Amino acid sequence: MKDFKTLPSNPLNGGIQYIYKAKNGYGASIVKHDFSYGNKNGLWELAVTDSEGLLTYDTPITNDVMGYLSDKDVNDTLIKISKLKK
Repeated sequence: MKDFKTLPSNPLNGGIQYIYKAKNGYGASIVKHDFSYGNKNGLWELAVTDSEGLLTYDTPITNDVMGYLSDKDVNDTLIKISKLKK
């Protein structure tokens, strides 16, 4: 993953959402909108998703959403998600 901003996107809550899907079935929802952690600072919020696209809180990456992420933090986290075991 070179840059998450090349992923499919949708408008969401006055902002934007990018959707990532890894080959291992995991993915991520990356958002910056009026209610996201970090939006006021120009930063991103990321939630890990399962094979059905639902938020999951039981991965080694995090047990919650991750807020206040820079572009680099998001890209680095997507690499980690792509390496999770099924």
